[in-house]
Amino acid sequence: ALEKKVVKSKVGEKVSLPCCYEIPSSESLHRYRVYWQKNITDVVLAYAEGEMIPKHERYQNRAEMDLSNLTLWISPTEILDNGSYNCVVQYNSAVVCAESVILFVTADFSKPNITAEVSADSCEYTEMAIICSSHGGFPKPKISGALNNMPMEWNASWVSESSFSPYNVTGKLVLNVTKDINITCSVEYSGFAKSTSLLLKKTNDCVAPPVPPPYNVITASIIIVITFILAISLAARYLSRRVCSRCCKRQDSVEEGVKDCTKAPMSDKGTAETSSV
Repeated sequence: ALEKKVVKSKVGEKVSLPCCYEIPSSESLHRYRVYWQKNITDVVLAYAEGEMIPKHERYQNRAEMDLSNLTLWISPTEILDNGSYNCVVQYNSAVVCAESVILFVTADFSKPNITAEVSADSCEYTEMAIICSSHGGFPKPKISGALNNMPMEWNASWVSESSFSPYNVTGKLVLNVTKDINITCSVEYSGFAKSTSLLLKKTNDCVAPPVPPPYNVITASIIIVITFILAISLAARYLSRRVCSRCCKRQDSVEEGVKDCTKAPMSDKGTAETSSV
């Protein structure tokens, strides 16, 4: 079986669906019957003997056909236009062509919106309830995220009135923020993606009170300090004694020298007296 052709479009655009047959320039549409049908049941556009056959009300003023290559044009496209379209061509009541084309219509989602609400706060962390939302797109999207470029998962939910209605998507997350981090929310759909980022800041930067050291640590510290003070005191006393003893020895030497000097003149005087006698 031949692989079906796939044509992609966005809501509001003009799209062309090719047919499997082209009428030769030497012939006229009057000898052909051409049917463009959606899901086999709905007649989008048809010609018989050169005249247009009434079409489905959804395609009034939105569908037209090239009378040569039989291409079907739809504008503007809608989400409900998604589906399989069949081009059937008859010539003299014989089918000369019958082929399907799949039209895939997407609708852009809004840029994701991220909100963060503080639910609890402490010196250690800030608890935040984070919500990412996007709306108005099609088909059903995938929502993903990242924390500082590391992948994360949202608790996601989707809302749509029907399988062919725009979707609203919401992702929720409760996060304990211990430092400033960057969070990203991405909405992916049919090969397209939209994303946004938000910097989450830890709101409370208080400093936790210091934890007192254990009792045994305090006791050991006191003993070390006392021992150090005693060692310094003993060293000071020892040094002072050595200095004092040296000073005393020097003083004794000086006194003996003075005595010698005092005695010397007296001996000279005695000698002089003896000489005179």
